[in-house]
Amino acid sequence: MAELSFIQPCLWFNDQAREAMEYYVSVFPNSEILSIDEYPDESLDEHFVGMAGKVVNGQFRLNGVDFVCLDGGPDFTFTEAISFVVSCRDQEEIDRYWSQLSHVPESEQCGWCKDRFGLSWQIIPANMGDLIRRPEQIQVMMRQKKIIIAELENA
Repeated sequence: MAELSFIQPCLWFNDQAREAMEYYVSVFPNSEILSIDEYPDESLDEHFVGMAGKVVNGQFRLNGVDFVCLDGGPDFTFTEAISFVVSCRDQEEIDRYWSQLSHVPESEQCGWCKDRFGLSWQIIPANMGDLIRRPEQIQVMMRQKKIIIAELENA
């Protein structure tokens, strides 16, 4: 088992933790799966029924940020109350992450998107604060789904 960071997010999946880890490390540079521990034989405990081979503890790193995850069943799902911010250097990087992470068009707003696992992301330029200093820039941002830097600069 890899050593845990002092504070790190833990993502609860129904039964897609392994698939999600593989997907996320393919999206972000300098990323890797650190370890995957599977549930033991289901005959050992009533809580393990139907979980054999699923992830009880997965550890992965996305561009220097450590995460843990697990397959915990359908009791809990992701909401927009938690999201991860991806700070992009330019429009090209915004476009790339947006195309890879946005899978729920009705959830797109102001740079927010939702991936195929239901996790929310904010794909924004690193200088977002500078791009929304004036009320007219904020109005433009509020109408955007994916952030278009040029539209904010020209507002």
